[in-house]
Amino acid sequence: MAERDLRALSGTLLDERTVFGLRELCAACGVHAEIVIEMVEEGVLEPRGAEPAEWLFPGSAVTRAQKALKLARDLRVNWPGAALALDLLEEIEWLRSHRRRAAGPTARARSPEGAPVSARLIRTPA
Repeated sequence: MAERDLRALSGTLLDERTVFGLRELCAACGVHAEIVIEMVEEGVLEPRGAEPAEWLFPGSAVTRAQKALKLARDLRVNWPGAALALDLLEEIEWLRSHRRRAAGPTARARSPEGAPVSARLIRTPA
């Protein structure tokens, strides 16, 4: 019998109830505090608290910071540009989810480019 490779995974659920201090956010993103402070000053991140030692970030800030870091690294986007791009991407996602909810379960599926996909959503009994 072949030996199975079992590995344990651990992680943190990132929702609005999960909060990170500056130090924890830096560790989660693998960056120094100066980078996070720059992101806050340029509007990429919006912590609660007046001073860096008091800052609390929601769990969603980890994902937002990681996306901003990727934009800066891969596309050489500056922090204000990253903030704008992320705000627009979040708005697009909100509009899409709002449209899906408004359309109901029989709405035609669309590809990420917006083209109709020949599939119909069918609600199955539980």
